[in-house]
Amino acid sequence: MKMLPTLLTARGQATRLLLAVLVCILMLACGAQAMGATGQTNGSSQTGQTGAGGSAPTVSVMLEQCLSTGEQANRSATFSGEMTAIAGTARMAIRIEVQERMPGEELFHAVSAPGLGVWRGSESGVKIYKYVKQVTNLSSPAVYRALVRFHWLNDNGHVIRRAERRTPKCAQPAPPIPSPPLE
Repeated sequence: MKMLPTLLTARGQATRLLLAVLVCILMLACGAQAMGATGQTNGSSQTGQTGAGGSAPTVSVMLEQCLSTGEQANRSATFSGEMTAIAGTARMAIRIEVQERMPGEELFHAVSAPGLGVWRGSESGVKIYKYVKQVTNLSSPAVYRALVRFHWLNDNGHVIRRAERRTPKCAQPAPPIPSPPLE
């Protein structure tokens, strides 16, 4: 009869050991799954990279305003980019490049104008940086969007992370055809 308590104790230890091994396997599987998820970028990302510590850098882009009118001088689009500092960031920089696609064209091409495609940097120590750019005098018919690039810079001014996103499109329809005068 002495053997029965020893057998039960051994069986209980084996059960606990098996349970501990199963918990470890589950934790490793969940950890690997989480690591894979943080290395992925969301659907709006083009070339976003993961941030320090495996977390994705926080960036967003917006089409703030799309104004379509009959007169070219009054047609405009306002684009913005916003980013959040990651570990090791001393300064941040954003570059907004406006792109245009005319009817019959398959691809967008960069619009050339003063102030476009220039890096705009934050002050040192800023945690959230937003840059807004308005473009006026837009042609029509055409479609516009912005390619927004983000750089995180360290104390030496070296880029430690990069990302880019495209904004939603701003369509500038053809102006209405004037009605013939009534006689």
